[in-house]
Amino acid sequence: MDTELVQDDATTRPGEQPAPLDVTIVLPCFNEAAHVRAELDRICAAMDRAGYRYEVLAIDDASTDATLDVLHRAQLSLPQVQVVALDRNGGAGTVRRLGSRMARGEIVVWTDADLTYPNERIPELVRRLRDDPAIDQVVGARTSEQGSHRLLRIPAKWTIRKIAEWLVGQRIPDLNSGLRAFRRGVAAPYLRLLPPGFSCVTTITLAFLSNQHAIAYVPIDYAKRAGRSKFRFVSDAYRYLLQVLRMVMYFNPLKALMPLALVLLGAGAAKSVVDVALHPLRLATNTVMLFLTGLIIASMALLADLIVRSRPDL
Repeated sequence: MDTELVQDDATTRPGEQPAPLDVTIVLPCFNEAAHVRAELDRICAAMDRAGYRYEVLAIDDASTDATLDVLHRAQLSLPQVQVVALDRNGGAGTVRRLGSRMARGEIVVWTDADLTYPNERIPELVRRLRDDPAIDQVVGARTSEQGSHRLLRIPAKWTIRKIAEWLVGQRIPDLNSGLRAFRRGVAAPYLRLLPPGFSCVTTITLAFLSNQHAIAYVPIDYAKRAGRSKFRFVSDAYRYLLQVLRMVMYFNPLKALMPLALVLLGAGAAKSVVDVALHPLRLATNTVMLFLTGLIIASMALLADLIVRSRPDL
């Protein structure tokens, strides 16, 4: 069940349907009191110049500092900002899922409130989507890595990205960028798949690619974050890897399982030839185990693929 939330929106009366908008910007906020107002000013100034009808859903994820008070004060002078307060911390993925479901905009934008992403370029991403109906998502592909633990993060992210590229069969310049714009209607069936943590951005990327929804990448600069990083290298990298494998199993299990099954069956066949040559009419126990393991994994792959193909949401 989704985290209970309270939304402050004085513009919509009970029973009144809110007007549709061009863009909804979902902005997760957790302990961002020192800089979230500057981020809101930057976003709203860029969107006002672009002339889009938009809203900014500033969702406070049960912050323990003054973030919610800052958001309430900003709402008084920025009419497009709608403040949503969660009663308990749900994580970035939970915030983005809730915000995307609440969105009134035809296009939903995800970004962060820590001054890392060039949010003044959000209209550029939106324009790319509106000008090209063949594209369903535009991702800001970072040209540098500014996070903590860089010596560990860079090779780990490169490895996970290469695994994801092999599994989906496409090049992915940035697998987990937090700045992206996508069509709300296209993303709706996949929102339930979003995990609570940072790997939600990986999930939405793989969900689109696995279902042949075109993604365009726009190179962007990436600044050092304001405040303290919430990224935990070991646990978050592990979750990223698991989420890549989970998404591929969800959309294309044959790609993940069948190569392993064929390798085991091939090894079993080669080993059986050696066994028969050395000991006629007798197969070693490990040869039989190779065959059985390969057959079991192949059967699992075929069964999983059958289940995937029978789902109505694909």
